[in-house]
Amino acid sequence: MALLSIAPLAPRWCVHKSLVTSSKVKVVRRTISTSIRMCRITTESGEGVQRRIANHHSNLWDDNFIQSLSTPYGAISYHESAQKLIGEVKEMINSISVKDGELITPSNDLLMRLSIVDSIERLGIDRHFKSEIKSALDYVYSYWNEKGIGWGRDSVVADLNSTALGLRTLRLHGYPVSSDVLQHFKEQKGQFACSAIQTEGEIRSVLNLFRASQIAFPGEKVMEEAEVFSTMYLKEAILKLPVCGLSREISYVLEYGWHINLPRLEARNYIDVFGQDPIYLTPNMKTQKLLELAKLEFNMFHSLQQQELKLLSRWWKDSGFSQMTFPRHRHVEYYTLASCIDSEPQHSSFRLGFAKIFHLATVLDDIYDTFGTMDELELFTAAVKRWHPSATEWLPEYMKGVYMVLYETVNEIAGEAEKSQGRDTLNYARNALEAYIDASMEEAKWIFSGFLPTFEEYLDNGKVSFGYGIGTLQPILTLGIPFPHHILQEIDFPSRLNDVASSILRLKGDIHTYQAERSRGEKSSCISCYMEENPESTEEDAINHINSMVDKLLKELNWEYLRPDSNVPITSKKHAFDILRAFYHLYKYRDGFSVANYEIKNLVMTTVIEPVPL
Repeated sequence: MALLSIAPLAPRWCVHKSLVTSSKVKVVRRTISTSIRMCRITTESGEGVQRRIANHHSNLWDDNFIQSLSTPYGAISYHESAQKLIGEVKEMINSISVKDGELITPSNDLLMRLSIVDSIERLGIDRHFKSEIKSALDYVYSYWNEKGIGWGRDSVVADLNSTALGLRTLRLHGYPVSSDVLQHFKEQKGQFACSAIQTEGEIRSVLNLFRASQIAFPGEKVMEEAEVFSTMYLKEAILKLPVCGLSREISYVLEYGWHINLPRLEARNYIDVFGQDPIYLTPNMKTQKLLELAKLEFNMFHSLQQQELKLLSRWWKDSGFSQMTFPRHRHVEYYTLASCIDSEPQHSSFRLGFAKIFHLATVLDDIYDTFGTMDELELFTAAVKRWHPSATEWLPEYMKGVYMVLYETVNEIAGEAEKSQGRDTLNYARNALEAYIDASMEEAKWIFSGFLPTFEEYLDNGKVSFGYGIGTLQPILTLGIPFPHHILQEIDFPSRLNDVASSILRLKGDIHTYQAERSRGEKSSCISCYMEENPESTEEDAINHINSMVDKLLKELNWEYLRPDSNVPITSKKHAFDILRAFYHLYKYRDGFSVANYEIKNLVMTTVIEPVPL
């Protein structure tokens, strides 16, 4: 089914309304609907074919509900108010940058610059202030030394709060800063120092130490020590604090860290925290302008989200997917993840493409893992490699519909990518898709035969069958960011960044899915393969071992993403990294793919359905 394109108008938050489906696509839709209606079966079809089903819960977001959503925040008056606030905030930041004042002095200017940058980024409005952020960080970095930094340029002694926040912020922006600076905040016994009385200033220092520890590189022992110390300290501190902005901030940071955090979710939570923080309520600082702008930006994007979601839900319904009973219907959840990692108004194609590709990957996963017979899967695999509508001739009826939706969507996203990249990228997409299908086919063979591979064999195949590669590549090519071949090699499979991210997701995913998969006859998982190779181990041993592997891989992922010696800028890797964060978020409590009616439902409500109070 064709990917519905969206073009920004004035105001930029409006969706292009002249979206017309071609007659060719309409014919395909009729074929799909007819084919999929035949799939309303349980364990066997009308032809007597025995099939396994997973009994996933149904779609949580009725199309009628989605189409009924409305919001006033798309009006041009809100856009004009936001533009005015952007100008005022720029003026405020620039005035801080060029001169000292009553509140910005030589004794605190480094910390204040870092704090403003940190707040702008956490409030989700940093896209408006790229040059101001760079100027602030260049200034801070010019005073960075082997012991870190103090509050201001005239500080004689390094300060933990400034140094930890600086280490985190500078590293995230590609500056070559060493974690060795943290060694200078230890006592003679090698432990991080803290006072007997936990003051608010000390608590904030340790909070930033914890945040810095989340972006550790492999082998940085001091960062591991910082994480252990700060985690214990903050858990004790929060028990003594009253409910306030600081306590809420600590709770959020401890719960989501960095790898599970999502930029829009953080903005939604930090809007509340920021408004309660006395540091940012000083009238002379005019930082309330930041909060006003953050709320406006959140709600204006909320207006665009609703328009995009209506298009996606209509695509899902018209394609015939809504009539399929065996797969998971998670298009709204996937759209939510996409909009939680990219809220640039002009990136509608990325968000819709991401949601469609991953929804299709989920349908394919349910076909290969449960619903399809081996003969059907072999036919479908061959059809994907042929890549032509005529390949549906030999497919069973329900597969014809799925194949044509896949064919049309991949080709349409490739068309969007060609506009952005200036060249045909369909071969990249087809190669990723074929690798995904081949890996899924290998797992299907294991399921049907009862074969249990080695742990290494399983993981090598499983990190491809997870679908990170196929779902990441095409959407990011529509962003308007140039991705020449040498950059694609750094983020596309089998690059090290892609390989590590895929491994993390497969390992973490199996911890939450292996029991449900085992109950429906899927023998292979990281847990079972590890236990087979280590007969003396228990399930708990296997899970602990895999969690340890994930912890090491996360540090390697940090390095691949942030390494200062890379010839690929961080901005080119950001979406690939954030997609990992989005799916890692799904696995925090459970298998969020299959069980989406708890935390993930709440995520949809707070980041897509509900605006923030102005």
